[in-house]
Amino acid sequence: VQLQASGGGSVRAGGSLRLSCAAPRITFEDATMAWFRQSLGKERVLVASISRRGTTNYADSALGRFTISRDDAKKTVNLQMNNLKLEDTAVYYCNAKGWEEKPVVGPVPYSYWGQGTQVTVSS
Repeated sequence: VQLQASGGGSVRAGGSLRLSCAAPRITFEDATMAWFRQSLGKERVLVASISRRGTTNYADSALGRFTISRDDAKKTVNLQMNNLKLEDTAVYYCNAKGWEEKPVVGPVPYSYWGQGTQVTVSS
C-alpha cells in the first residue's frame, strides 16, 4: 500500500473534518499530491492538489472552504474541510503523482491512489 488515507466520518452541515494521507514509501517531496472525491453514481473528480513546490489548485466547489497542505518531513498531505455541505458527501481519495527511477529504463511516471475514506454530511 503506497498511500493510506484517514480522517473521514459523519458530520452535520456547517461542520469540519480533516483528512490525512500518509505516503511513507514514495519520494514524497517530489510528488504532486491531490485529493479527489467520488459521489454515488458520479465520476471521480479533483478536489484540490498541491505541487512539490507548494502550489495549490482547488475545484470551484472547494474554494474558500477547503485547504490542502503537505508535510514533506512526515510524508503526509492533509485536507482541511470547513463549512461542509450536503453535496460534499463522497468517498475521498488521495493521489500521488510523480516519477520514480527504475533500473535500466530510467524514470517512469507513477500515479498511486489511497483506499478512499467516506465523508458523510447530514442536515
